[in-house]
Amino acid sequence: MKALTYEGPQQISFTELPDPALPDGAGAVVRVTAAGICGSDLHIYAGHGFTDGTGYGVGHEAVGEIVELGSQVRGFAIGDRVLVSASVGCDQCASCKVGIVAACERHPLPIDACYGLGGSLAGAQAEYLAVPHAAGNLVRLPDTVRDEAAIVLTDNAPTAWYGARRARIAPGETVVVIGLGPVGLMAVQSAFAMGASRVLGLDPVVERCQRAVELGAETIESEDPKAAIRDMLSGGADVAIEAVGADATIQLAISAVGHRGRVSVIGVSHNRAFPFHMQLAQVKELEFHIGLCSIQYELPTLLRLTAAGRLRPEAVVTHRFPMSDGANAYRMFADRADGVSKVVLDPRQ
Repeated sequence: MKALTYEGPQQISFTELPDPALPDGAGAVVRVTAAGICGSDLHIYAGHGFTDGTGYGVGHEAVGEIVELGSQVRGFAIGDRVLVSASVGCDQCASCKVGIVAACERHPLPIDACYGLGGSLAGAQAEYLAVPHAAGNLVRLPDTVRDEAAIVLTDNAPTAWYGARRARIAPGETVVVIGLGPVGLMAVQSAFAMGASRVLGLDPVVERCQRAVELGAETIESEDPKAAIRDMLSGGADVAIEAVGADATIQLAISAVGHRGRVSVIGVSHNRAFPFHMQLAQVKELEFHIGLCSIQYELPTLLRLTAAGRLRPEAVVTHRFPMSDGANAYRMFADRADGVSKVVLDPRQ
């Protein structure tokens, strides 16, 4: 089969890999009809991945059709159109049975709990994908949810909803979203769906800010965003959602909220010594949340909201590429060129 592989920093290849085998009686093989490039894929692309190896398939966002199914799998059939959850659980432990796969007792390491991070699980940016523990890691898609919306639901939308939910956004509250890539734009939608009265958005890419405005947000255009936020929201926001993962943007989120404000970090940070301002947090009675989303836990709610039109995941998709042009797609996404937001890859081209 054809797939995208990581060959070194800024090197993505469209190459031939062996067709995946059925993992076991509990697994499945999915023919991928659409795959996505996630912001967290850029950590691998930049050379800061979870393994030192090269030549492995990348990507963890896919929708498609079941073409092989293990004899132990119940509730699915060959030919079913499915969403492949980006988070992988064992479907056996107590945590996975309630959807909290981030606490899976059998896959405690990230490299074993997500596709395309190394050699453990093959990447989803491929013609076919082997799915372990299929009953817990696949979701059948209704006809009303098309591929472009479903791709966003594999990871970006659940991560955004998880961040907003943990921040306990209540009707009438004010929210600042820092970083308006696909996850940030879904955080804007999530905040409004939860009843936020005002949502402010911040991003250096003009086109991303324009998309946030189209979704109902107000953008912050100031060389001193901290002062602008405090001025626009009379002392600070009730909630800040950080969707970048950089030290500077996490610090801005902490400073953007007012007294008893709540900060939810869903951007991926690799800093093991983040300079957390404990005195400021104590004085403000700050709540600080950070974690990894369990996609399976969030999906039932998101599928209902999407089907009802309350969320529009497809609204964040801006570019479509044949998978054969994957190297160029990664380059554009990493460079934030052409106003790129969400990139969808077609493995059939």
